[in-house]
Amino acid sequence: MALSITELKKGTVFQLEGTPYRVVEYRQKVMGRGGSIVNVKIKSLTDGRVLDKTFKGNERLDSADITTRTAQYLYGDGTNYHFMDPANYEQFELPVNSAESLGNFIKEGANVSVQFFDGRLIGVELPKNVNLEVAYAEHAVKGDTSGAVTKNAELETGLQVKVPAFIKHGDMVSVDTESGAYRSRVKD
Repeated sequence: MALSITELKKGTVFQLEGTPYRVVEYRQKVMGRGGSIVNVKIKSLTDGRVLDKTFKGNERLDSADITTRTAQYLYGDGTNYHFMDPANYEQFELPVNSAESLGNFIKEGANVSVQFFDGRLIGVELPKNVNLEVAYAEHAVKGDTSGAVTKNAELETGLQVKVPAFIKHGDMVSVDTESGAYRSRVKD
């Protein structure tokens, strides 16, 4: 199915020269009698590169046939992340360089949504926030109450975050997967 350039809203997935892209930013400029120009910032779903593209007039683009399935994260070996389809036990892998920060947000055994393009795994859809346990937290400095006091903490996946002074070892915290920042403490 072909898409017109005016359908390239934020989040739209399309195919350009055989590579699937997702629109990150969209700006349309209408030119008097000359039609319109669309400036988009697009992110490759295969290697994560971000490009700026300009499309003119009545150009048409191919939509990308992306399928999403649930898979279980098995482990990361430094080169690849390994997943398994829980329905048929089929295993597949995703190169670490195409999703470097993924290991910071998912635990072994977790179920995630994976994306396929032309029969190969191209990405993992992380939820907006994930809950992780604090593996190590620095001690807070007593008496420092002049403002929002933060300290360093390491989560169970190895992710380093700044947390408020009241967070301690063993606490569960919510982390934003886009920025990698602490959001809140998770109460039982």
